Amino acid sequence: MNITKDLQIHDLFLYSKQHNALIFSDVHIGFEESLNKQGILIPRFQFKEIMQRLESTFKELTTKHKLKSFKSIIINGDLKHEFGRISEQEWRHTIKLLDFLAKHTDNIVLVRGNHDTILGPIAKKRNVQPVDNHILGNILLTHGDNIPHEELLKDIKTIIIGHEHPAISLQESSRVETFKCFLKGTYKKKTLIVLPSCNIVTEGSNLLQHARLSPLMPKNIDNFEAYIIADRIYKPIKIKQLL
Repeated sequence: MNITKDLQIHDLFLYSKQHNALIFSDVHIGFEESLNKQGILIPRFQFKEIMQRLESTFKELTTKHKLKSFKSIIINGDLKHEFGRISEQEWRHTIKLLDFLAKHTDNIVLVRGNHDTILGPIAKKRNVQPVDNHILGNILLTHGDNIPHEELLKDIKTIIIGHEHPAISLQESSRVETFKCFLKGTYKKKTLIVLPSCNIVTEGSNLLQHARLSPLMPKNIDNFEAYIIADRIYKPIKIKQLL
């Protein structure tokens, strides 16, 4: 499903046909290990599932667009979870993910997120240099925890962020289910797209209840459109219609 003329939603990932680029965010590798150390014991299924979903998306896109590879694959922040260290799980799974992505592109871009304070040593192992922002034509990719400098936004028409982990909780009788979603709105007259988290352990932050995390997000998002990801990608719905 298209979210703009150029950008297509495929599961939890965004594809730019014009730039032949795959974009995703907030994998939070090491999340389960972090929870286990806090005494919250959960099975470690996240990495296996995200790899399966990536593989499925690669097959779908390469078949649909007759691609042999992507010009670039961009992780828009928070590849890993731990702030002040690199856990064993982060080392092992991040290297494995980077090696997997390298089979599908010669250009892996790691946009630094607020959880990526010590990403450098892992990235260096695969000759990838983390960056604060990345520009594709008139598209700016930034994690979303900080407001980009005005000069950087000068020729930008679309801003893509992560960080927010958007999700929507829907109620049917006594049953409540939460779904990841993409968001589309505006920031200073520019199109703003918010990516869902690729952390499979949790659906994310319910937009109808939680305060905004990103300074690029306005307090009032009634006119933002949500693209809910469930058994399929649902047609966009205005947030105000869910209130």
